[in-house]
Amino acid sequence: MRTLFCFLIGWLTTTLVAAQTHPNWIKQAVFYQIYPSSFQDSDGNGIGDLKGIQSRLDYIQSLGINTIWLNPIFKSAFQDGGYDVIDFYEVDPRFGSNTGLVDFVNQVHKRGMHVVLDLVAGHSSNQSEWFKQSMQADTNLRYSNYYIWAPHKPTDLTQQEASRWVEANAPRGKYYIKNFYDIQPALNFGYAKPNPNHPWEQPVDAPGPQAVRSELKNVITFWMEKGVDGFRVDLAASLIKNDPDKKATIALWNELNAWFDEKFPNGLLIAEWFNPKQSIAAGFDIDFLKPGHLFSPFERGQKAPAKVYFDKAGEGAIINWYTDFRDQYESTLNKGYISLPTGNHDSPRIADSSRHDPDQLKVAMTFLLTLPGIPFVYYGDEIGMNYIPNSPDVEGSHARSGTRTPMQWDGSQNAGFSAASTNKIYIPQDPDPNRPTVAKQDKDSNSLLNYVRKLLALRASSPALGSEGEWALVSDVNKPYPIIYRRFNGADRYIILINPSGNPVKADVPTMKAKQARYVFGTSEKSNYTIGKGTDAVTVPAVSAAIYKLD
Repeated sequence: MRTLFCFLIGWLTTTLVAAQTHPNWIKQAVFYQIYPSSFQDSDGNGIGDLKGIQSRLDYIQSLGINTIWLNPIFKSAFQDGGYDVIDFYEVDPRFGSNTGLVDFVNQVHKRGMHVVLDLVAGHSSNQSEWFKQSMQADTNLRYSNYYIWAPHKPTDLTQQEASRWVEANAPRGKYYIKNFYDIQPALNFGYAKPNPNHPWEQPVDAPGPQAVRSELKNVITFWMEKGVDGFRVDLAASLIKNDPDKKATIALWNELNAWFDEKFPNGLLIAEWFNPKQSIAAGFDIDFLKPGHLFSPFERGQKAPAKVYFDKAGEGAIINWYTDFRDQYESTLNKGYISLPTGNHDSPRIADSSRHDPDQLKVAMTFLLTLPGIPFVYYGDEIGMNYIPNSPDVEGSHARSGTRTPMQWDGSQNAGFSAASTNKIYIPQDPDPNRPTVAKQDKDSNSLLNYVRKLLALRASSPALGSEGEWALVSDVNKPYPIIYRRFNGADRYIILINPSGNPVKADVPTMKAKQARYVFGTSEKSNYTIGKGTDAVTVPAVSAAIYKLD
């Protein structure tokens, strides 16, 4: 019995450790998110492509970036910016070809960099051959049960459930279940708690859901064997239906991640889950955090605006953000990685009409790029590209168009993005004649671009500031200006001061018990950090950030 017990404990320990392993290269990873249609056009049709991105690899690397995340590049109907996939095994012709992607990946790897693709795991386009076959009355076809069909719409659905029913009047059934837009039918991964009165709700172990799992593995294998380094999984928490506590979804991803880790030990899987406690438990390597009201007065579903922390008015709060951040950080420590990105393709940029001064953006970037976890820089944030409100709706982007405008490279036509006529480019660019460009900022040693480069270089040089360094808030969470926190790893110790407000601020914090606090980087050397016996005294100028090395 004792031998059996020891064996079981050893097996369990090995299993848990294996579930929490990550590729070694992730520890130094710094990501650059690219919306491919908006980055660089190589053929003059007004839309970005893989060859265009490839022509800018040296620039990307010059930032201190070593990993690229491409938003969807698979064949698409482009009614949701590529997130409505027609063929998961083919690069869309607007971006290039499968061979072109392999060439691109090879060029990335030659520079010692990595590339991950966007994987839309939970749905396809309604123009997909999978969906077209599933519409047929014959239920014995290969893709018949890849989607969820019902003959009628029941009356016992919640309002949220009812909103996902799309009337199709197909031979297979009158309705199908969607994931987001009507043109995005949900793939059938099954129901955690099938309703016996709803025969279309298949359990997760039914043949249909199992076939979809196998297909997902095939898609992943197809691209990994072409050299890509991993995937960011869109809406990763949405796969299994009627799963409020996400236990079945976590179990599904545990199975898939265990398979992935064994087959591709150097591969990476990133979750778009926005709940690292769940996604890391499900075996993912990285998950994102929401910024709360750090940069925006609104969160999804919120009607009344809140005070923004990164605003000169200095009226914001950090307690809600801090409570969530600390909980997620401590819950995932030594298990996986969190990330608070500079922005993404679905949210307004941090630079907007109220926050576009270079010093404001430097303060924000100092904060975002000195947090623990993995840094993600959204293309153009490094030069302070602005969110452009009232941009035209392009390919289902709606208000998101304002954050997907083409990259601004120089002062030439279309800011160097495309040789096409201006009225032909993907989304209209920032009309401001003084809009930021790479060319202008590259020559300016005090620019945001060069500030970000230096900041990422400092981060890369320090075990404390890197993804493995520990983090702790030092300032009083109820006195949010300034926010002061420390990063540490053994003897390597830093303290960071952040003041987005338009007024100078002072604070007393528990002493760091150091010989001295030496200013090493920031927006202003006029800040001050004085070591004391019981408390340390801090002075931070208006709209400034400072990083001190503790000796």
